[in-house]
Amino acid sequence: MTIILLWASPAVATALAILVRPYRRSVGEASVGLAALSLLASLWLAAQALSGTVTPATATDVSRVDSLSALLAVCITFVSLVASALGPGLGADRDGNPILFRRLRLARSAAAPELEAADDEDDPAQSRRFRIFQNAFALTMIVAVTANNVALMWVAIEATTIVSAIAIPFERSKASVEASWKYLLICSVGIALAFAGTVLAYSDFVSTAGHLPDALNWNILRNAAPSLHPELMKLAFAFIVIGYGTKAGLAPMHTWLPDAHSEAPATVSAMMSGVLLAVGMYAIARWKAVVDAAVAPAFTNALLITIGLLSVAIGAFSLVIQRHYKRMLAYSSVEHMGLVSIGLALGPLGTFAALLHLVNHAVAKSMSFLLAGRILRRYDTTELARVSGLLAAMPWTGPLFAAGILTLVGLPPFGIFISEFLLLKAAVMTDHVWIAAAVLVLLLTAFISLVHHLNGMLYGPVPAGVRIGESRGWAVMALGGCAIVLLVLGLLLPPPVAALLDRSIVELVR
Repeated sequence: MTIILLWASPAVATALAILVRPYRRSVGEASVGLAALSLLASLWLAAQALSGTVTPATATDVSRVDSLSALLAVCITFVSLVASALGPGLGADRDGNPILFRRLRLARSAAAPELEAADDEDDPAQSRRFRIFQNAFALTMIVAVTANNVALMWVAIEATTIVSAIAIPFERSKASVEASWKYLLICSVGIALAFAGTVLAYSDFVSTAGHLPDALNWNILRNAAPSLHPELMKLAFAFIVIGYGTKAGLAPMHTWLPDAHSEAPATVSAMMSGVLLAVGMYAIARWKAVVDAAVAPAFTNALLITIGLLSVAIGAFSLVIQRHYKRMLAYSSVEHMGLVSIGLALGPLGTFAALLHLVNHAVAKSMSFLLAGRILRRYDTTELARVSGLLAAMPWTGPLFAAGILTLVGLPPFGIFISEFLLLKAAVMTDHVWIAAAVLVLLLTAFISLVHHLNGMLYGPVPAGVRIGESRGWAVMALGGCAIVLLVLGLLLPPPVAALLDRSIVELVR
């Protein structure tokens, strides 16, 4: 029943946005309420997973609810709730509203500041469009991490590509449309490769076990994995890593990510970078468990370490030369997904670090992109060189953005420091000291680059024409709540979270 509520909430919100014409503010409010209901359902599933009251998935079940799927569902619904609450169609928080950006920019360029003060209503058509695709995006990701069937998971991840690609060009421009098409084409090729890997694994299963009902379900594949052909499974996993790695933003398949994030509205970027990338890594982790049962883990570990190190290196060095703060955050995502990939290859402790890193990254990156949207609204630019005096101009957004960046560079007391420390510890304990050394050097490179860019944004004179001051509205309070979550994950690591992570490791490496 709980899983039905988890799936139905975003589906109903999508249907409301489609059917209610013209758009009304009540649609946005209902969307936020249903997102909160979906979060509560995911938390209840997590509680059931911890208490052992969830019935294990059978061969005929459509959904799969275990600790790992519950953990990812909580991340998705949390980020979706924050994005929905800060999205358009709810009122006039102009600093965080991406839909008003184009109209107010035109007003300022026409030297009509009185229009900026008066134009407080969201565009109904744009608000309706956002609500449709934001909720559909959340639904597809939830289905992907709770599906028991690998084919259904593949369909859901392919659907995330379609709905998010439509959501990227909210401000219709040549650059945004090009970014959307680039994202659609690259990810479609990637997901096609993941499909090829899935077909190879299924064909191998059929050739050894024959045609069985529900043969594409995770538990059937996992149980049959020891009897599968190792060489064919290696080839299948290579296709799967490249395919789902494209969705996860792993190098060298990451090229869609900087363009998409630089053009998408902040709320869409928050969901794409915060949890869509995690969904891609979830699929890889699930398949790794199957392939490791068929072949020696050395193969999958070597592949993930290679791609992971390449991703961390490209992400870190791209930050050095970055000139746009939204693209800066995008390349940071490439770096962090590389760390997750490395962690999955370093045994149980590394897997614990990787999953904890996914949780921390989901909160930190979604918060940072939403704050970047507020900065874009105020400064009317994404260029780092044209943003200065942020602490003076935006006394609430500035410190929160600084907290987000300091989290992403791995400083204590925030949660990413713990996950990165555990990852390095796992590398040393598994006799991969060279990996720990390489990761440390690359993390230092990213640290210096991000802190340098942040320093230029926070201090210095406020540019002429930039309004100074902001109110402590509910949007700022919501983003402050994200910062508190990061502090809690860094200082305490709540026992329920640690227990979910421990159970997820058992499910993956048993």
